[in-house]
Amino acid sequence: MNLRWIDFLACLSFAIALFGHTAPTQAAPPNIIVIMADDLGWRDLHCYGNQAIDTPCLDQFAGEGMRFTDAYAASPVCSPTRSAMMTGMAPARLRITNHAPGHPDGYSLENSDLQEAQSVRHLTLDYTTIAERLKTAGYDTAHLGKWHLSYVARNNQSGIKEADLRPQHQGFDINIGGTGRGGPPTYFSPYRNDALTDGPEGEYLPERLADEAIQYVQAHKDKPFFLSWWPFSVHYPLEAPNKLIEKYRQRKAINDPAYAAMIEGMDTAIGRFLTALDESGLRDNTLVIFKSDNGGYNGNNRPLRGFKGMMFEGGIRIPWMVRWPGVIEPGTTCRQPIISTDCFPTLLEVAGLKQQPDAICDGLSLLPLWKQTDGFERDAIHFHYPNYAFHKRNRLASAIRSGDFKLIRRYDDDSLELYDLKNDIGERKNLASSQPQLAKELNERLGKWLVDVDAALPQR
Repeated sequence: MNLRWIDFLACLSFAIALFGHTAPTQAAPPNIIVIMADDLGWRDLHCYGNQAIDTPCLDQFAGEGMRFTDAYAASPVCSPTRSAMMTGMAPARLRITNHAPGHPDGYSLENSDLQEAQSVRHLTLDYTTIAERLKTAGYDTAHLGKWHLSYVARNNQSGIKEADLRPQHQGFDINIGGTGRGGPPTYFSPYRNDALTDGPEGEYLPERLADEAIQYVQAHKDKPFFLSWWPFSVHYPLEAPNKLIEKYRQRKAINDPAYAAMIEGMDTAIGRFLTALDESGLRDNTLVIFKSDNGGYNGNNRPLRGFKGMMFEGGIRIPWMVRWPGVIEPGTTCRQPIISTDCFPTLLEVAGLKQQPDAICDGLSLLPLWKQTDGFERDAIHFHYPNYAFHKRNRLASAIRSGDFKLIRRYDDDSLELYDLKNDIGERKNLASSQPQLAKELNERLGKWLVDVDAALPQR
């Protein structure tokens, strides 16, 4: 063997010793968990300013990640927001603008000639959901809890069945609890839900879903997973363990002890799950998002005006928090307005996926905000609710927020409302007459957006 060959072998041995026998492996894709509460208002959590309700688990979660102060649901009611979360498209574009089943087509209030716009009642299989996209990246997928995107009227002639539109047909390997219903018949077993097996009599639904979530992540911790956990809480019926209800009966600041008890019950269940997640060794490689599907209905939304089903801040502004160790600095707060449609492109980027060439997406990736870097550029966010909510107390409207200003266009009398949210978060002073040029500009931009998304409008 010549000297040149010996020198080559010596160098090779040194390189192997220095760098190891194999090439460095890429980090595993992060696990993704999205917990979306139902009807939880912006001020319902202690960490958002509610001093009368105990939410220690979600308060701790907020301190471990980023809390958004100006986060919005895509709609003031549930089904449209859930469809936006699944597809990244605005409810107006999907024509899913009201909660299912909503009112009959052509519905109008008594003594009114304004008919609400027609709304699609379910998410068809034609759309590509975030679960379907994540599966192409090797993710296991599971949905727990409320779905409310599969409603089909009993007398429909299309041949579509409600069960064929449930999560297991929309990209999820597992569906536990997801049906076309908006609220559970009861929060205590027996549940009367054909997608959820009954537990012991009296079992509390939030605890049961936490058990299911814990079992799922422990069984799938060796492979990337996407867990979509949409608690039924705190949607009616207002039910909670008696011990918790009695606790809040003793607090003078609480108007509805059952509702307050439901919030703490949900907080406890989520906290137990997060503890189990961390103890499973999954904390550092798991992104967890917590948010709500619309503004609060049963609680006290002050200082916000309005509630679920309304275009005021109380109907659309929501709590939204994110934890991702190593990416998101703990204890941070972000005041950038974000909206439900942002989830879709964000999760794609987290999983290393790109938008499909012909796909339409109305959201923006939130990663620049999470990493506190440049690259997040948003002109405005838009809302369109041309329907009457179940309570029939809202006015049909569309809205746009750009910077600190928000404009609401009312369809019953074609009026405009302009608010400076920085100085008037309660939307008490309408500036449309004192700042007509700004109101006109925002109204024109809103009108252009409605045309771009081909929004269905109310009719007289």
